[in-house]
Amino acid sequence: MTRSRRLPRLIHRKISGQTYLWLAMLIFGASSAITRKLTEIGSQHIIGHRNPISLCNVLFVGNLCALILLILIYGRQWNKATLKKISKKDWVSLTAVAILSGALAPGLIFQALALTGVNNIILVGRLEPPLTMALSVWLLRERVHIWEIAGAIAASVGVILTIILQPPQEAMMNMGGLVLGIGELLAAAASIAIAVSTIIGKKYLSQIPLGIYSIFRTALGTVIFFFIALGLYGKDHFADVLSPFLWQWMFLYGGLIVVLGQSFWIKGLKTSTVSMASLVGSFSPIAGILAAFLILGEAPTLAQYIGGSLILVGVFLSHLGIMRKAHSTFESRKVNSMQTEQQVETGMGFKGI
Repeated sequence: MTRSRRLPRLIHRKISGQTYLWLAMLIFGASSAITRKLTEIGSQHIIGHRNPISLCNVLFVGNLCALILLILIYGRQWNKATLKKISKKDWVSLTAVAILSGALAPGLIFQALALTGVNNIILVGRLEPPLTMALSVWLLRERVHIWEIAGAIAASVGVILTIILQPPQEAMMNMGGLVLGIGELLAAAASIAIAVSTIIGKKYLSQIPLGIYSIFRTALGTVIFFFIALGLYGKDHFADVLSPFLWQWMFLYGGLIVVLGQSFWIKGLKTSTVSMASLVGSFSPIAGILAAFLILGEAPTLAQYIGGSLILVGVFLSHLGIMRKAHSTFESRKVNSMQTEQQVETGMGFKGI
């Protein structure tokens, strides 16, 4: 095939991959607002004093939908030859990651959604990228650009201001004279859990196939979350998990956020570079705030404007540092492994599952 014939195909493939990433980012950005909206719909259709579309039901059923999708995409990787190469130490690390990022973090985020505004969850979630970077430098001795450090500092200050400048709410607690929102603290704890799981993945799981990592994390995380919720809330907590009313809305949630969003994201990652996917993912908070306004009518507060502005400055500075790194060692690298996908998704925040 001549070069003149190959060029249009290469251009089309590149544009197509980026388009998939942008569509996925818009879907993931709207996930928190859609989740809150579903619970509001459920509260208007109570079954025996219970909301059939509770946050726990949405998370549990959404994870099941995600698991089905991941098995369809990556099921072939679960073969004897591949599994024999995974050591006991790898399985221990996979289990730790599943607990942290597959059960604990989403559970904390969904609980936070019940206590504070969606915009707060989105902005406080930006604590994860600078925390992951700091842990990578400290524990993994990774080298980062000075602009990335400046961006991380700006984003961290923005998150702190978002938390401490919140107007008085019902769900708040006093910590040494400083009154903080419980929902914001839960979102911060979720960010810490995800950051720690990312470091574990970087250090111990870089050679694990992406399909095994994703399926194991989702499956075990779902099971662990189920039993934690039963222990905390009682055996009747999932009484409505088979409710037709729940499932008719979960087909929308699962089809849009889980199936369509994940499919677009995976499709885009296959033909995109790390830097491009990271850049697209960094716009997720903006999409989330817009979705919160359009879907829930939740306008940003003064604290969110101040903190969000600093966070956006941090995102800009971080990507300036990324672009100044060696072109061949970062920007041209394909997203074709568990580690590089983690690297990309660190900047996105909550993806709805």
